[in-house]
Amino acid sequence: MFTRWGDFAFRFRRIIPAVIIALIGVLYLGVGTQLGDRMSQEGWDDPHSDSTRAAQIEQETFGRDASGDVIVLVTSDGADLTDPALQENVTSQLNAIAVGNQDAVAGVTSYFDTGHEQMLAEDGSSAFAAISLHGTEDEVLENFRVIEDDLHSISVDGATVEIGGATAVAGALDSGMGDDIQRAELIGLPVVALLLLVIFGSVVAAFMPLIVGVLSILGSMGILSVLAGITQVNTFSQSVVTLLGLGLAIDYGLFMVSRFREELAEGNDTRTAVRNTTASAGKTVVFSALMVAVALSSLLMFPQAFLKSVAYGAISAVGLAALISVAVLPSIFAMLGHRIDKWTIIRRGRTRDATVQSWWGKVPAFAMKHAKLMTVGIVALLILLTIPLSGVKFGGINETYLPPDNSTRVAQSHFDEDFPEFRTDPVKLVVEGDNAAVGEVFQKANAVEGLTGTFQVTQPTKGGVTVLSAGIADRDDNDRVVNELRDIAHGLNADGTVLVAGTPAMEIESIEALFDKLPWMLVYIIAATFILLSLVFGSVILPAKAVIMNLLGTGATLGILTALFVDGVGADLFNFSPGPLMSPVLVLIVAIIYGLSTDYEVFLVSRMVEARAHGASTPQAIRFGTATTGGIITAAALIMIVVAGAFAFSDIVMMKYIAFGMIAALVIDATVIRMLLVPAVMYLLREDCWWAPKWVTALSRKIGHNEQLEGFSHDSTIAGPATDTATAADTDEAPEPVTVGAPADPSEVSRPAGAVVSRSPIPEAYEAPEAPLDPADHADSVGLSDSVDSADPADPDADFYGAHATTDGAIPFTELMRRLQDERERREKREH
Repeated sequence: MFTRWGDFAFRFRRIIPAVIIALIGVLYLGVGTQLGDRMSQEGWDDPHSDSTRAAQIEQETFGRDASGDVIVLVTSDGADLTDPALQENVTSQLNAIAVGNQDAVAGVTSYFDTGHEQMLAEDGSSAFAAISLHGTEDEVLENFRVIEDDLHSISVDGATVEIGGATAVAGALDSGMGDDIQRAELIGLPVVALLLLVIFGSVVAAFMPLIVGVLSILGSMGILSVLAGITQVNTFSQSVVTLLGLGLAIDYGLFMVSRFREELAEGNDTRTAVRNTTASAGKTVVFSALMVAVALSSLLMFPQAFLKSVAYGAISAVGLAALISVAVLPSIFAMLGHRIDKWTIIRRGRTRDATVQSWWGKVPAFAMKHAKLMTVGIVALLILLTIPLSGVKFGGINETYLPPDNSTRVAQSHFDEDFPEFRTDPVKLVVEGDNAAVGEVFQKANAVEGLTGTFQVTQPTKGGVTVLSAGIADRDDNDRVVNELRDIAHGLNADGTVLVAGTPAMEIESIEALFDKLPWMLVYIIAATFILLSLVFGSVILPAKAVIMNLLGTGATLGILTALFVDGVGADLFNFSPGPLMSPVLVLIVAIIYGLSTDYEVFLVSRMVEARAHGASTPQAIRFGTATTGGIITAAALIMIVVAGAFAFSDIVMMKYIAFGMIAALVIDATVIRMLLVPAVMYLLREDCWWAPKWVTALSRKIGHNEQLEGFSHDSTIAGPATDTATAADTDEAPEPVTVGAPADPSEVSRPAGAVVSRSPIPEAYEAPEAPLDPADHADSVGLSDSVDSADPADPDADFYGAHATTDGAIPFTELMRRLQDERERREKREH
């Protein structure tokens, strides 16, 4: 399937990129540029919860509660806040804002013109004015933006003016998210470009992954904008889509470019290199993206629109990155050929032989040599890192998600300290009933401990609905207070109903939704990835191993994040306040981490499976797969870390949480797990790694598992070297391959003109010798005493090794490698 696509991409190499780039351009220019106007600040709550229903009842009856939209806090620096001249000065400035922006400002309630003693601190050091804004949902923030500059221009001699309130906090969070995206584009992309240049050494090669990254982001913005016109898309989703989409897009491009250059380095012509790249790396990219998409799709199980919008956007970005990687890049490769190394600054690239014998091959050899020690030690380390997760705490989004020195956060903190009874995030009781019900609720609710003051009637009875409000002194008591108020609602003696609402109730219900859905989310992710990996690997043991390692890595990452963001390790260094985690963000990071871990698992093990399919023993396949992907996986992880690092400087704690989570997961996964734990565990499993029922093997083959790769042209090898790269790149004829498994006698093979002899990806210097050797003599080549072990053909379970079994009557692997080596030597003599 993928080989045919490689031929198609080669044949239509000029048309495919033009069409796809044009479509993405139209999508971005047509709707993508409108994304900012279509996104929403809403979507954090559970739309089916009691608090949401209560808020709807309150809004339908009384209109939106706008009392805490904007707070103008005036704190004395020596001035007398009761001075009539000062009060007149403040009042005139507030009135000017209200009169000049009547479409935005609904009303102003101020100590400075009413003299309400409750709006003046007990010691007279501070006083405030509350500004109500017109509109609902996102219109409120838009109206705040209209008057934001005017608010910050208010000045009072001898006093400090600060701007807080629920909408001001939302505005600060929104601005922080916008800065994150700009930072990623202005800092992340140039640093990534420099890294790619160091990795590839060629300007043209380094530019290829950037093409995928830029096109992916532009396209995903267009798709996200289309979705925003249909359903609610939270502003935060754009940051996550940029972070995940950009990183994975560049990674996919990196893998494709690396494999194409590897094929060229092995002596293949351009058409064959394109075909092999698409059949191997292209297939892996597609299934890798599918794994990530499956992990992200688990977010759709949760009720919050925020998580759904992130899932929509991230899945579209990842899918688009895979599409561009397997459609646009192979066509560009076909046009470039060997010119992909043009403008080489640093010489890079080596043959597979050199790669397997390099440091990247010695590390897995060391891990296999000490397999038991590595397995026990690394698993123990990962479990140890998971321990802090037991102390995780959950909360909601508020001003503490801003940096400690953020002016809006400081203002809100000062207001909460000076006027605790006027907290802008009170707990509410929406009572539907007569006066007897209201009286009973009022009496019982005020007996609850931990409030900033008694419940007050904030909305007098209208249409049988009454709203009571009070602040909770300590956010850590939210769970206890809300549950005690629920007990009152359930045990009401009078005729009526009570719903607990407000920000504290919404947070508790969000946490409850997390624990209700999280087990099902994990079951879904594990089952789906297990099935897909079984089809990709043609084995059921390797997917089981992958799931276990992904869970270990995810647990360790969450433990590190808990130590950082809940326990406060490094809080001062990274400028954030430790505290409870927002439950939807925890769900999001679980999906992202698990998806990334599976992503790298696919890239690593696919090369092992490829080696195994060409006759390598289990230790050989492990070393070959790890050696040939270790460097590129590390480079890919480094690029993802750079992209995530740009977001790690975010002003928003939850964005820091995701960025640091990705960094921790990438470091653990790309080093400890992929380079050491995977080789060690697979070595201990030996031939059992490849076991699968026959029906799994059959399905695996149908989706393109173990498609044969091509090598040199037999005829051209005899006749002489091929023509120049440009001629090869312009050849539309696709020679018919001869697969491994042909009769040993070449005379029995009837080759059509231009037939291609299949080329194994395993370097001949790495193969088991034809004659049995003492294991110790062979240890230097593979780093293991039993590296020459291979599956016993007489094994009664051989049929179950399906896609990885050898074929009776096939050319012996060492004979095939000898012929290919002779062919290579003849070609090198002709070239010199």
